[in-house]
Amino acid sequence: MDKLQVLQKLAANEKTSARIFKALADPPTTSLQRLKALTTGGLPTFIDVGNSFGAPAIVEDNIMHQLVKNGKRVVMMGDDTWIQLYPEHFNKSFPYPSFNVKDLDTVDNGVIEHLLPSLHNNDWDVLIAHFLGVDHAGHIFGVDSTPMIQKLEQYNKILEGVIDTLRSLSKPGGTHENTLLLVMGDHGQTLNGDHGGGTAEEVETSLFAWSPKTPPDAVLSVLDHSSCNVDQHGEEVCISTMHQLDFAATISALLGIPFPFGSIGRVNPELYALSTGTWVNQTMGTDACTSQNDLEAWMRRYAEVLCVNCWQVKRYIDQYSATSVIGFPSEDLQHITNLYSRAQANWSASLRFTCSSETGSQDKLEEGKRSVLPQQIDAYTDFLKTFAKLARSAWTEFDLWSMGIGLLLMILSVIIQAYTLVKLNTICQPSDQKSASSSIIGKLVFAFALVAIRAASFLSNSYILAEGRVANFLLATSCITSMWHSMVKGKFSIENFVFLFLNIFTRFGIDIGMSKQSPAPAITKDHSVNAICKIFGVSSCNILLEIFPSISLAFVAYIILKFLSHAICQRFLKYFVSCGTMVSYVSIAFHWASETTLFSHAGIVQGFGRSLAPRFVYAIGGLSLAISALYRIFSPSDHLKMNKRITILAAVMICSWSPTILVLLGKQGPFVALICMTGAWCIIKLQQKCRRDSGLSVADPVSVIQWSFLAVCLFYLTGHWCTFDGLRYGAAFIGFDHFHIIRQGLLLSIDTFGVSHILPILSLPFIAMVSYNSTSKDDRLKNVILNNITQVFLMYGLVIAITATMTIICVTIQRRHLMVWGLFAPKYVFDVIGLLLTDLLICLASFYYS
Repeated sequence: MDKLQVLQKLAANEKTSARIFKALADPPTTSLQRLKALTTGGLPTFIDVGNSFGAPAIVEDNIMHQLVKNGKRVVMMGDDTWIQLYPEHFNKSFPYPSFNVKDLDTVDNGVIEHLLPSLHNNDWDVLIAHFLGVDHAGHIFGVDSTPMIQKLEQYNKILEGVIDTLRSLSKPGGTHENTLLLVMGDHGQTLNGDHGGGTAEEVETSLFAWSPKTPPDAVLSVLDHSSCNVDQHGEEVCISTMHQLDFAATISALLGIPFPFGSIGRVNPELYALSTGTWVNQTMGTDACTSQNDLEAWMRRYAEVLCVNCWQVKRYIDQYSATSVIGFPSEDLQHITNLYSRAQANWSASLRFTCSSETGSQDKLEEGKRSVLPQQIDAYTDFLKTFAKLARSAWTEFDLWSMGIGLLLMILSVIIQAYTLVKLNTICQPSDQKSASSSIIGKLVFAFALVAIRAASFLSNSYILAEGRVANFLLATSCITSMWHSMVKGKFSIENFVFLFLNIFTRFGIDIGMSKQSPAPAITKDHSVNAICKIFGVSSCNILLEIFPSISLAFVAYIILKFLSHAICQRFLKYFVSCGTMVSYVSIAFHWASETTLFSHAGIVQGFGRSLAPRFVYAIGGLSLAISALYRIFSPSDHLKMNKRITILAAVMICSWSPTILVLLGKQGPFVALICMTGAWCIIKLQQKCRRDSGLSVADPVSVIQWSFLAVCLFYLTGHWCTFDGLRYGAAFIGFDHFHIIRQGLLLSIDTFGVSHILPILSLPFIAMVSYNSTSKDDRLKNVILNNITQVFLMYGLVIAITATMTIICVTIQRRHLMVWGLFAPKYVFDVIGLLLTDLLICLASFYYS
């Protein structure tokens, strides 16, 4: 974005002492994993994602431990994750809370307060200043946003001050005579500001290095000049490439500390060359055998560093191979061993050559040295690069026996659920409906085919990325099939047409929600609404976009209140739920209004709307859940028809959850709610007509499948993804400014699974008992309704279980796929969590509605 111009100017004007690198990270790219990988020199592990919100201290060897062990003084300021990872490693620390992604300034202001004063002190050897504003600005506003530009411009001024201070104190005898400045990112960002996956935007970041002392001219030939290009200001800037895997080894070599035991990186030659200007007596090498020029001295020292680097990596390989259950393949391990042996033999030969006492031509001796050292460096480099490539491709140990047992248990559970469902269907179906059972078999086959097609698509990473579109396509297929079936019978229904139109509308919404080019859920220039804005004018369009969510919210509230007036007959319960719903929706509207310029001059009112209004919504929702639980426990069940009782319980449950989910979804919430209610109405009406026509009392499997596909569509419609960069972290801080792991974790979970799991599962009884609105109260019909609800819950649980099982099978098959950690593993995690949540909700709902 050309906002850190101070770095560009230094890299262009001081090519001999400043360098920009494209730094490539290894996925997953969450902050915790990147910090751990940068300091240990190892590859990140996927399981560490679970520690992102409560990181334990790192116990494996790392550069922070080696710094302290070797008497180096370390000062840290900024992100408090450093304190969690290294609680006893800093001489001084100034940590600031890092999890409030809406807070762009607290951490940065704290760093600014201590950074420049610390540069004038001589009480540290390593100073770490970790800014967070850019990361948070990306999460909340996206990359192409005003807050992002403002943060980058702020950083540019800070860097100017840092560089001026270092330059003024870098004169001979100065505090920073031998100081190296590194400015780097730990990961990249997608265009909507998220990270965690393995796309190019997420793994590519930058590293800037600057040394106040210029290396000798002869050493500058080490720097790569093939990547130099002219920037937009007409200046030539050289941008090299390095792997973040090499960071720990390079820093260890520059600071003169041992390499971390688990580090598998390589000392970067260009960063090592930039530090040559700080060496004492670099013109004369330490080799007592013969004199050396600057380049030979550097090459000799770099070869020595690589020798230690390779010895450490080989030691780690040997230890890992001896203790690991599986280890590396024997042929790969033998190849690595041969490369190391060859490099060590070359090193012994080069030592004998440079220190040879044999007489000979001085020219031949010089020529030999110039050829031996590059060959030795190449040999060590080949060993280190080959092992890093092997580690990336085969590092993870897969316990196939345990994986097979787990997979068999999942398959067994699916079989048991399917058998239970068939047995229950046989028991519940009246004898006079046996002849009509052929129609239900056809629907079962069709429903199973839809589920199998979706589940099989998970073998492809492209179809995982397009899962929302696949679910929408299959949902539309079921709708078209139902419409065709109705037309053949001459009973065309308006619900089929509305449902099909809703699918088309949802399809465009999914494209917007799944687009990484749009900061979800905002509308950008790529949005189709932008074309409408050009027609009606930008100002009018902006006003419309501000008020339309509130209008939609009012419409949603009206529908829900109308539904409550017909669904609930108890006066107290009806008034309480209705009043609570009205207060919740008014609070949501007030919260949205407080985020606009309407109350920009009323600080107290704005603060109330942003903080207290969402808390009112949460409190009312929690109180409604408590009231519904008390009503379920203490209300007599014999004075109401069973279907009426279940309708009341379901209505109270939906009204308890929906305001909280709406406020977390943001201004897109009312649109999603309207789509959800319209889709549910269509499915229920079609289910009712199907039962009336067929005369069957069992649940319709196609309706359950449509219900589950609609839930998947809503998940992607709201801008969620089955990847860690698809989590909407900003939703966890709606109504709160400070981080608490349980509170924010709960809100993030509700936002993520609210429309895809919580609401769909709690609404399932509407499918089961809609056709019994006119039945009389007797035990036989009560059992029919309860059995029908049980069938619906079992069907829905079976659909989710089949999907999760196929995901596990696909991840097992693709465990060596390039995108396994960036895509397949997150999909597996989301599906398994979804399965556990589904089972929990079905168990609770079964007890609640029974």
